Amino acid sequence: MKFKLILSFLLLTTCFAAFSQAKPSEKSKTHNMTANEKGLIKVSILYPYAEGKTFNMEYYETKHMPMVAGFLGANLVKYTIEKGLSAGAPDQPLPFMAIGTFYVKSLSEYRAAIAPNIDAIRADFANYTNAIPEIFVSEVVK
Repeated sequence: MKFKLILSFLLLTTCFAAFSQAKPSEKSKTHNMTANEKGLIKVSILYPYAEGKTFNMEYYETKHMPMVAGFLGANLVKYTIEKGLSAGAPDQPLPFMAIGTFYVKSLSEYRAAIAPNIDAIRADFANYTNAIPEIFVSEVVK
């Protein structure tokens, strides 16, 4: 029991230290930032890290994400691009190489914009990654 408590404390302090020292990267991209995101739909595209998987961040940042953002039109509030650096716990594998996120006003409008372009979006994957992305859709509550 005491060992678990010490391990939990170490994990918590390590995570706190990692997040409190993190500085925003000059390369991270945010477009059309809004002060209040509550109620927006957040579509996160997560690229899992695994042995042998690759990711071309420059292509993703300059070609793929702007292409998809263009399909979304006025429904898009902003998008972000994140580069994976480490796991939350020490000596753990990186969970994701990258995460792309679109903040949109309407999920139905997002789906309507993506549907006719899905083949072009998927075909472009080969230009920047050999990983299969996971998609998580959520609503911003705060």
